[in-house]
Amino acid sequence: MPLDPQVEAVLAPLREAPVVDFWSLEPSVVRANFGSFGAEAAPPPVAKIENRGIPGPAGELPVRIYTPDGAGPFPLLMFFHGGGFVVCDLDSHDALARSLCRGAGAVVVSVDYRLAPEAKFPAAPEDCHAATRWAVDNAASIGADGARVAVAGDSAGGNLAAVVAQLAKQRGGPALAHQLLIYPVTAHDFTTPSYEENAEGYFLTRDMMQWFWHHYLERAEDGQDPLAAPLRAKDLSGLPPATVVTAEYDPLRDEGEAYARRLDEAGVPTQAVRYDGVIHGFVSMYEQIDKGREAIEFGCKRLRESFGN
Repeated sequence: MPLDPQVEAVLAPLREAPVVDFWSLEPSVVRANFGSFGAEAAPPPVAKIENRGIPGPAGELPVRIYTPDGAGPFPLLMFFHGGGFVVCDLDSHDALARSLCRGAGAVVVSVDYRLAPEAKFPAAPEDCHAATRWAVDNAASIGADGARVAVAGDSAGGNLAAVVAQLAKQRGGPALAHQLLIYPVTAHDFTTPSYEENAEGYFLTRDMMQWFWHHYLERAEDGQDPLAAPLRAKDLSGLPPATVVTAEYDPLRDEGEAYARRLDEAGVPTQAVRYDGVIHGFVSMYEQIDKGREAIEFGCKRLRESFGN
């Protein structure tokens, strides 16, 4: 279908701006200038927010813990932010983490995993799995129920959520009730129809994704590793039920939907929803794009169901 008029309004100023050559810039420069979509003057309120450091594979790992209103213990949701494994942080995704906390009625632990190229693959998935283990082991101390745990993430964070689910299966835990994958990166492949159709002009470009992958991987061959590209995993059986959200005008659309099909074929209860007329990042743009709010509400509904709420 045609682009949603609200998406057109978001894209209009971007199309008028000078073209940025990512390959000419250092990652630190891109980070400093990468916009925070979804930022609000008054972000969604939650009962409590705590910033703290937890033990990680390479030292202290920063996390931000969001607690909803009500009486706990609450379900536990591990959240991994997007940003191509290179940009973004706890602040860029604060509004989305708050929205998930409120909508799912869960304690959300947002993980500030190490970024590339300073820490290349597999630093990010190892950080995220370690943080998930820590949160489950210390659930009572943060008002959470370690027996009701899910993972969620958008874009590169969706990749990390899928990979953490695979690692939990391989390494004997922790047990997960659900995986919410929002336009996830699942393959190191720039030749899909959605990459061809949406290579330029829809916020996330093929060139940007190639730049992100270049900085994330030590070697191109690492893109065949299932912990980098979860679609490459040979066996997806036994993984937690999944919700996969994709966007029509997104280079990552096809690989996200391919992963949903693979999960379904492996016997994993999976619901995939494509939102037509929208672009990559639309969920974080929920203040500007109504379908972003619809997707958050849908994802939170799926999480509540998985938690038995």
